[in-house]
Amino acid sequence: MPEMVLLGDEAVAMGALHAGISAAYAYPGTPSTEITEFLIQNSKKNNGPTAHWCANEKTAYEAALGVSFAGRRSIVSMKHVGLNVAADPFMNSAIVSIHGGLVLVVADDPGMHSSQNEQDSRYFADFARIVCLEPTNQQEAYEMTREAFSISEKFQIPVMIRLVTRLAHSRAVVQLSDAQPENKLGKAPEPNSWILLPSNARNQWHGLLNTQKEMQDLSEKSPFNPLKLNPGFKEFGVITTGLAKNYYLENLPDLAEQPSHLHISYYPFPAEKIRELATNVDKILILEEGYPFVERFLRGILPGGMEIIGKESGDVPPEGELNPDNIRPVLGLPSHRGSKQPDIQISNRPPQLCAGCPHADSFNALKMALAGYEKSMVTSDIGCYTLAALPPYSAIETTVNMGASIGMAKGASDAGYFPVVAVIGDSTFLHSGVNPLIDAVAYNTNMTLLILDNETTGMTGGQPTILPSSRLEQVVLGIGINPEHVHLINAHRKFDEENSKILKTEIEYKGISVIIAVRECVETAKRHKRKGGQA
Repeated sequence: MPEMVLLGDEAVAMGALHAGISAAYAYPGTPSTEITEFLIQNSKKNNGPTAHWCANEKTAYEAALGVSFAGRRSIVSMKHVGLNVAADPFMNSAIVSIHGGLVLVVADDPGMHSSQNEQDSRYFADFARIVCLEPTNQQEAYEMTREAFSISEKFQIPVMIRLVTRLAHSRAVVQLSDAQPENKLGKAPEPNSWILLPSNARNQWHGLLNTQKEMQDLSEKSPFNPLKLNPGFKEFGVITTGLAKNYYLENLPDLAEQPSHLHISYYPFPAEKIRELATNVDKILILEEGYPFVERFLRGILPGGMEIIGKESGDVPPEGELNPDNIRPVLGLPSHRGSKQPDIQISNRPPQLCAGCPHADSFNALKMALAGYEKSMVTSDIGCYTLAALPPYSAIETTVNMGASIGMAKGASDAGYFPVVAVIGDSTFLHSGVNPLIDAVAYNTNMTLLILDNETTGMTGGQPTILPSSRLEQVVLGIGINPEHVHLINAHRKFDEENSKILKTEIEYKGISVIIAVRECVETAKRHKRKGGQA
């Protein structure tokens, strides 16, 4: 079989291509971005299948649903907090009769390398009562993606693939198989199942519940949930999930006895295998990346006298990523001895805006405009500009979720605070900033919105913004903001004084105003120059 060296993300993308997908959709979000980047490059090279960035994760999921309704296979990918945005169509899609296979790939981020939280997407899969697959390595990421489409069409449900950062962003050799052809085009044979009127939805929900036993049986038989018993060693048994298996296996040669071991990569839980393991051991250790998901559910599967240790008990680190070293104590192994490092005080080097970043000049102008106020409030959003919370700028005060800057600014203004400025990037504005701005326009809220338009989705590597920068002003005007209070400014330090005066004037205006600060990201400008294009 042919081989390729692939990231975990790329292995998923290749699995989707070989499963015969017709379309892929996503919004960029680390650590999931490379899935769609790979598929977009493939689409350009091979003239298909379709691969598009979307305005946000909700619109991406809904487009994938449309492909499924038309009978063809689709994949939609996002990071864990992106699933919060897509939760509405995702949860409801669990009770339509999925026609063409629909696979949702969610990349969780234990350790919060590039995220606001560590949430575990397996809970969403359990909440929706669907199948979730959790690869251990890149080979499984490829194979499980192909399998996921078959499961989706068998049970007529969306299927989730859960990745984590270390798997998404590490490379390995992957053995590839023959590609499948694209599904035939044709609408779902039971259109009523896609019309979620209460009467239809009740029938669909009943049908989904009736498939749970079959899903459970498939989980028990799945080769992705192997159980290996050692009747001669009863002190403890081990349950691993996903990537955590690798850390356990790395320590296994150091154990005097090989414990009984159940690995879970296919959900719902193989309850019978769990019970079989429990009858052969005195205690169960659970190693899982993310929340204590399996650990909590085991307490409802096993008898009350069985000791269960893991994150809930404090025996396994409850936050951050697992690794081969931090699970050694719970396995009864000594810490690895390393060489003693010299006692050197190393200066902290926090992340910072790139040299020449246009956001830096925008924040300088904003700080100049606010300098005359005894107090002020600057709400901000998710993006490179979040780094303005750090010195030397210290210019923003909030970062909660995509689009929250505008909604929070409206709320603070409604509470009587003045002045209030919301700061948001161009891509984030189109992702989830338009709706809260409509709220502010409806009540002519006394606030100023500063849109930092660097003509790209910068923090995830420079993907194109869903609409060109030239149309941002049209979007803002179309919402209904007075044209006299909409300004385009050049985000360059030589215009700092001029820009600060415009900002100051609009801050003093008693109503909603929008300023769009435009200058291309320095990194994408360099990239365009290298390719011979015009920045």
